[in-house]
Amino acid sequence: MADNDFPGWHGTTIIGVRKGGKVVIAGDGQVSLGQTVIKGTARKVRRISPGGYDVVAGFAGSTADAFTLLERLETKLEATPGQLQRASVELAKDWRTDKYLQKLEAMLIVSDGKDLYVITGAGDVLEPEHDVTAIGSGGNYALAAGRALMNTDKDAEQIAREAMAIAADICVYTNGNLTVETISG
Repeated sequence: MADNDFPGWHGTTIIGVRKGGKVVIAGDGQVSLGQTVIKGTARKVRRISPGGYDVVAGFAGSTADAFTLLERLETKLEATPGQLQRASVELAKDWRTDKYLQKLEAMLIVSDGKDLYVITGAGDVLEPEHDVTAIGSGGNYALAAGRALMNTDKDAEQIAREAMAIAADICVYTNGNLTVETISG
């Protein structure tokens, strides 16, 4: 089967919302291959505690690639405990320059409760401008909804859940089976 004939994996929406001294990262559970839902209850948001410091991470893209990146992030955090920004930059540098890592197809949203970053394979460590960020198939829908909800009285978790519900209503590659993790700064 030629590369352009392969339908491709789709189906992840991850949102990160920072508000009121808390960060919430929420992810849906859908994994699709072409027009078929392969799994509806995948867990794409994880809490890790390298060096005794909690970090929440959500991933979009290839699961095996994302787990490889999460393991690398954990290693970086163990070497620099409590320094999420430094560990994220080191991971992004490795991802950009290492021949093996360059082939990985995933993105991460990470937070220690204070900082919130998107880490990409292009070597980017991006901090959201408006305290909301999203990645994946329905990421743009969740991002738009989350930004619209930021000026309400809703807390970070309510915003994340409502934004994900809106994304699930619009994006066929996003469902309402959420994994939600909250971390305080």
